[in-house]
Amino acid sequence: MGSNFDPDVLTQVAAAFGERCRTGNVRAVMVAGSGLALEVPGWQSDEEVELASVFPFELHELEGHRQTVTLWRRGDETILVFNGRFHLYQGYTPEQVVAPVRLAGLLGAEVMIATNASGALDPELGAGSLVVVSDHINLQGSNPLVGEWGLEFGPQFPDMSTAYDPELRRLALDAATESGFEVREGVYAAVLGPSFETPAEVKMLGRLGATVVGMSTVPEVIAVRQMGLRVVVISLATNPGAGLVDRALSQLEVLEASEAAKDDLRKLLGLLVHRVFP
Repeated sequence: MGSNFDPDVLTQVAAAFGERCRTGNVRAVMVAGSGLALEVPGWQSDEEVELASVFPFELHELEGHRQTVTLWRRGDETILVFNGRFHLYQGYTPEQVVAPVRLAGLLGAEVMIATNASGALDPELGAGSLVVVSDHINLQGSNPLVGEWGLEFGPQFPDMSTAYDPELRRLALDAATESGFEVREGVYAAVLGPSFETPAEVKMLGRLGATVVGMSTVPEVIAVRQMGLRVVVISLATNPGAGLVDRALSQLEVLEASEAAKDDLRKLLGLLVHRVFP
């Protein structure tokens, strides 16, 4: 299902969504990682829309991800907050994975603020630590700009040297300082999943220069950079990588760490949004 999903269809989906929800001046898109709930302090939560009623392909349930988008409004301005995301390991195609953020871009979003849950590759990075992503390594074996999708919505060969906007990263670090907790910058390695990495893979990724590893985000970053959006990503290190501790890893551990860190992340994101859209 979804084989007929092409750039023209997505353009029609965006137009229909904008008319149905009266999106107004869409300023940004926010994407929640596993077990994370995002809010926009100072903005009003208006309505929550089921993504199954938006996209013309089958959705797959995943614990810790709500398949909805909430419209947060401030006057005529809107921020689209996706309360979960699609992953390649669920069986989605790359173009389906990035459909939500492309939808936001077509509606006028200028900025993407994304979060994700990740595994720490640095033994000194404790569970619950926040990392402002400065760069990424794409090891997922795919790219959302392959084929006809690379010919639409922007340049087929977008520059990725500053994919993670330096000014937005600085604002995120300043917001963390104001919040009273430490955040560091680091490189996010994206793998396909869904199995956790082996100890040998964790060692390899660390030697490649990665700080954290996860199974999402990078396709979204590539897609919105093609469309000209500025990007900032905050990664929650929910667990140490395999081999860094003497115990097995589990998805439950990821969700529990997300729950424990949600207040810090909510405070940081609230300050960040206020700095980006004063």
